[in-house]
Parts: sequence; C-alpha cells; structure tokens
Amino acid sequence: RTREDEDTGAQVAAIVRLEEVVVTTGEEDEDAVLDLKSKLYRFDKEANQWKERGAGTVKLLKHKDTGKIRLVMRQSKTLKICANHFVKPGMAVQEHVGNEKSCVWHARDFADGELKDELFCIRFASIENCKLFMQKFNEVTESEAEKEESKDASETAGLLEKLTVEETKTEEKVKTEVEAEEKKKSEPEKADEEKKTEEAAPST
Repeated sequence: RTREDEDTGAQVAAIVRLEEVVVTTGEEDEDAVLDLKSKLYRFDKEANQWKERGAGTVKLLKHKDTGKIRLVMRQSKTLKICANHFVKPGMAVQEHVGNEKSCVWHARDFADGELKDELFCIRFASIENCKLFMQKFNEVTESEAEKEESKDASETAGLLEKLTVEETKTEEKVKTEVEAEEKKKSEPEKADEEKKTEEAAPST
C-alpha cells in the first residue's frame, strides 16, 4: 500500500456551493386561464415554409388588475419565449387544414423584443387539447370585442351627453343675447313713449 493510497481522514470541503436562484418570469401578476403542452411553428414568408419555434407550454394569462389576456409560450427546458402577444378582438384561430391536432392564427407578436406580424401554427398531442385551445382563444376574442363595444357605447353616450350640455349652454347663451338685444331695442321705444306722453300732457 503506497503513501498516496493512505486515508488521511481529512474532510474535503465542497468547492462549489449551489444556491437557489429565484427566476421572475413577469407572469406573477397573471392567472393562467389555459396551460397546455404543445409545439409551435411560425410561417417563414421568405422561405415559404413552416419553421419550428419551440416545444413547451402555451398559456393564456389573465392580468389580475387589467383583465387583459395574453398568449405566452416558452420552451420547456430553456424557458425561452416562443410567442408573446395579447389576444385581441378580430383575431381568429382556425383548424389547420388536414390536421385536427393543429390550428393557425395571425398575431402582432413580441417574442423577439419587437412587434412582428406572424402567422403561427400550434400542434397539440390530442384533438381534444386543440379544440380546447381554439375554444378558449375564441372566447377571449369575443369577450374582448364585447368589452370594446360597451366601452365605445359608454364613450359615445358620454360624448352625446357632453354635446347636449354644450347645446343647452349655447341655447341659454343665445336666449340671453336675444333678450339683451330686445331690451336694448325696447329702451329707446320706452323713452319715445315717455317723451310722447310728456308732450301730450296738458301744461299747467
């Protein structure tokens, strides 16, 4: 047995200490309305073909304060963002022709840090998950459209009310101006009448 093999009994301290790192995703103020595993593709116009964006989890997140809903998808291992955009009125998700597990939609996406018009295709493990995604997505767009309509209606009502108030004020102003004009006209007439009365009265 050589000296190198001898057990010295010394305790070897760990050189590397692993510390838990808290990762903030920016989703802390949102609740997940939908959370499904999927694979995302984007249509490359230049190459005229679909290109994979990543495989992971797609979520529909509702903000606790504003109530706005955005679609976020991250790659499962790296958490890199594949898609990140608000779900707005006018958006429509449709079944991808020839594949019941996939669907497509257009969006102004912010995954790369700048707004880009994208055509996305997403594929799920089952037809049920695909239908669920489409149902939830369309429910959100319809709900957002109703919100905008009611907002527009209330804004229009407020505008009409403001116009009515302004019209009333204008009418009152015109009325006041007319009355003032009539008063001005009537004052000389009254003076003339008084003058005539004085002339007609017999002198004592």
